[in-house]
Amino acid sequence: MPVTLVLTMIGDDRPGLVDAVSQSLAAHGGNWEQSHMASLAGKFAGILRASVPSNAADAVIRDWRLLEQDGLRIVVERGADGDSANRGWTLELEIVGQDHPGIVHDIAHALAQHRVSVLELESEVVSASMAGGQLLQARISALAPDDLNEETLRDDLEALANELMVDLSWSESKSD
Repeated sequence: MPVTLVLTMIGDDRPGLVDAVSQSLAAHGGNWEQSHMASLAGKFAGILRASVPSNAADAVIRDWRLLEQDGLRIVVERGADGDSANRGWTLELEIVGQDHPGIVHDIAHALAQHRVSVLELESEVVSASMAGGQLLQARISALAPDDLNEETLRDDLEALANELMVDLSWSESKSD
């Protein structure tokens, strides 16, 4: 039975980092399943979910930890068994507005108060060429518990968006 490994890494950006991580995985029959990696402020940061044969997991972990000798900071965790933590309905939020400190915190705090778990968060600040200043663009994918009142969450998030002066769009997906 395959083992799920989650790797996080950060270090000075340079060619070959993804190659080094993927080499060990491929050599041990592992599969690169999901990742988010980016160069940020001269650093390369990434997170990866991979599956490996159970008899190769320790070897892959050992190989990845050797990358620390090249200046990377590495954290490897074995994934949880099963998918029981991922029960509920999914929510997609898009936030756009004049950037100022605290927007992401305020939205994340409101979600946490409703027991909504952030699955993925992408954000960037871009130049607002027509209006001047900086514009925050964020996308949040989240998991809401089945017993959460959707209308209450929507009302609270819309009130917060008005307070923060950001546009918030929302879509959800519920399975029956």
